[in-house]
Amino acid sequence: MNGTLTKPYTNGTSVKPSTNEILVQPQQVLKADADGFLKHNVLDLFSLVGRTIVITGGGRGIGLALAFAVAEVGGNVAVVDVLSEPHPHFRELEKFNVKVKLYKSDVTNFEILKTTFENIVQDFGRIDGLVTAAGICPDEPFLNRKPESVARCMNVNVLGTYYAAQLAAAQMQLQDPIKDYAKRGSIVFIASIAAYVASKGQTTSDYCASKGAVLSLAKALGVELAMSGVRVNSISPGYMMTDMTLDLAQKNPHLGAIMTNEPPMRRMGDRTDLKGLIVYLLSDASAYTTSEDHLVTGGIHAGRLL
Repeated sequence: MNGTLTKPYTNGTSVKPSTNEILVQPQQVLKADADGFLKHNVLDLFSLVGRTIVITGGGRGIGLALAFAVAEVGGNVAVVDVLSEPHPHFRELEKFNVKVKLYKSDVTNFEILKTTFENIVQDFGRIDGLVTAAGICPDEPFLNRKPESVARCMNVNVLGTYYAAQLAAAQMQLQDPIKDYAKRGSIVFIASIAAYVASKGQTTSDYCASKGAVLSLAKALGVELAMSGVRVNSISPGYMMTDMTLDLAQKNPHLGAIMTNEPPMRRMGDRTDLKGLIVYLLSDASAYTTSEDHLVTGGIHAGRLL
């Protein structure tokens, strides 16, 4: 659809109605153009050249791999992490001739995170995409979980995602849109297969609950922000090979066996398996995709082989 984005009130004026009035979405006029695909090269659709992507938890793990994906297709990367020192591979992002900067922050503290986002806008000029990869995964039996530990998991995984999305979406609506009015930005949450099924061999009740919340939040925000030109989607990885999961598998060989043998594809996922998808979701290639979760699990969400 094309046209001018408006925000009319039910009283037909630009005056804000009383709180008991119901706001309606503006009507759109059909633009007949069945040949639009001829005007858009697929390589251009996947480009992030000139765009700034914020990645929380990008100092290591899945977030760092997604930072590489963004940089490899020309995007500038603002990494937000609680780490004072990121993984050594972080320094290799500079070889892609894009702007890269690390911001030490706390996603659970709104005021601190707000200042971080203000600094990012000051340094980069705008925010075109957000990836929320900051997260923790406690493993302890449900009846043993302490309230303060459960609260920390929820604060990092749920509130950290919520706060970052709120700050990013607010900035996206303040700045000039990307190319046309309908493209103000893209937000991608990192959810988990744990939002769908419990992890064999692990007791991660609060983690599963937190990722279920992230999944639902992506769907709700995708609807709420659609008319403003901000898309919201999520990715639910299965078992992914990172330094942290390898360390876990070495300490607990039975978990390594589960992560390798439970997926129908009979392997743990590589972070490479997420790189193409994150570029798709952040770029114009997914311009008509919102409120969708994308499972990357080697098939384990569909079933397990005997």
